[in-house]
Amino acid sequence: MNKFSLLIILRCVSLLCITLVSNSSAIIIRHDVGPQRYEVRESLYPSVFFLEQQGIRKVCAATVIHPQWAITAAHCVEETLLGNTLANGRDFAVFVAGQDREIDTVIIHPEFDLENANDVDLALLRFKQASSTPRAMPLYLQELELDSIVTLLGWGYFGLGTTGRQYSDGGLRLAMNRIIGVDRRLRIRFDDPRNSVSQALPLEGMPSLGDSGSPALLENEKGLFLVGITIGELTADDFSEETQGKYGAIAIYESVIIQLGWIETVIGSSVPFDS
Repeated sequence: MNKFSLLIILRCVSLLCITLVSNSSAIIIRHDVGPQRYEVRESLYPSVFFLEQQGIRKVCAATVIHPQWAITAAHCVEETLLGNTLANGRDFAVFVAGQDREIDTVIIHPEFDLENANDVDLALLRFKQASSTPRAMPLYLQELELDSIVTLLGWGYFGLGTTGRQYSDGGLRLAMNRIIGVDRRLRIRFDDPRNSVSQALPLEGMPSLGDSGSPALLENEKGLFLVGITIGELTADDFSEETQGKYGAIAIYESVIIQLGWIETVIGSSVPFDS
């Protein structure tokens, strides 16, 4: 097992740890809401795609932000065959909005280092050929306010807030949550609707095992905008992978606006990329 594999399970920040989700995308839902209410058609979010399929599981996600570029979590490069494929001189095939496309280059953020809790867990993926389909997801160019409501997407592992993750069925789900932290990284918390002071949303949810690289999206009168990329979960000493995503869990996202300068430099263009 290499250094990356050893560190991918969890890393500590002060008295907490970031557990990096792995193996498949996921959404954990409220225990008192019918699961079908969280199910969504992939065609409604064509710019969001999974990086790899392992049997029924779909591993890591990415979002198209430019006709020739997508963004994901940096550790997804090693969690899938993407890194090895490119290292061996081959392009990496993905399926985006009903089309087969090839990734020929990955640019990992220069501050990515799993041994450093203050690293930046982002990577940009370049498609071999530019395409106007799907329409790139625009980046949100304003500072995000506390209590902003965001949309979360994920494939695979499903679970309930009372028990945490349960199984992977390969289906895409959508959930909502509220931003509780907007500093260098974004944070959301899975509120328990049984709590008398809970602010749980009707479709409250939480990313789970393998949701790395998936987007947090903000919707306003102009449409959907990308605000963050899933990188992990804060956990206390009693954390268990088997109960990941239970009520009270806090998920961590890299902030797009904080890393905007790096994104523009790599792509060689200024936002908005979709204009």
